[in-house]
Amino acid sequence: MSFISDTAISFRREIGPTLRSWYYIIFGLVQPLLYLALFVPLLGNVGGPDGASPLQWFVPGMVVMLVLFTTVSCGWALTEELMSGSFERFLATPMSRPAVLVGRALKELAPLLVQALILIVVATPFGLVLHPLHMLLGLAMLMVFGVGVASLSYALAIASKHDGSLFYLVSHSVALPMMLLGGVLLPMTNAPDWLYAASRFNPLTYLVEAERVLFIGEIVAMPVLYGALVAVVVALVGLAVGVSQVRKASL
Repeated sequence: MSFISDTAISFRREIGPTLRSWYYIIFGLVQPLLYLALFVPLLGNVGGPDGASPLQWFVPGMVVMLVLFTTVSCGWALTEELMSGSFERFLATPMSRPAVLVGRALKELAPLLVQALILIVVATPFGLVLHPLHMLLGLAMLMVFGVGVASLSYALAIASKHDGSLFYLVSHSVALPMMLLGGVLLPMTNAPDWLYAASRFNPLTYLVEAERVLFIGEIVAMPVLYGALVAVVVALVGLAVGVSQVRKASL
């Protein structure tokens, strides 16, 4: 119960400024909406799974990209708190360290959930077929994955608190190859053999494949199992690394 209450306290502390700056949520939609408007027409006659609309596999890729880049970058705000000393004062409290990280991560993921739902609704009139329960399961899987990535981002922020440019370089140097190798824009099944083989070492690949299977209305499939396992492993590893760094920061 202490973990849950501490998580709620951390979440409320972080979500307040976001709610007061609601326009950030709107502007966060600009990039995926631009991809929908400018990239989807280029797909032309490329068929989706089983002859469905290309949106059926393109939209889940956009949702994954939204979660990846937002959570990878969320540690940037923490670097400012570390330099000002406000985060260290927060760590002087007896709050659970994992709860601090989870609460902060959920603050990043709550607006993302709203953005993802808006993106799905916008794409529906253009050919996206809704499978609500499957899509909600996919979004829940992404939330678990996002907690892990956000925790790793916070760990990087603490490790590089005296050099904000280092945080930016490392985070984006990791996120961009993950996105490209994950088949976010196009399925990796269309890639050359060497590129497809390289993509199998990218955990994001399995998450993207799981989301696409769920978005076409399937749930009992191996890609969904692999994606769920990847999401849980990333969450556990991210929290372990993040908590270790937070404890070092509070010494």
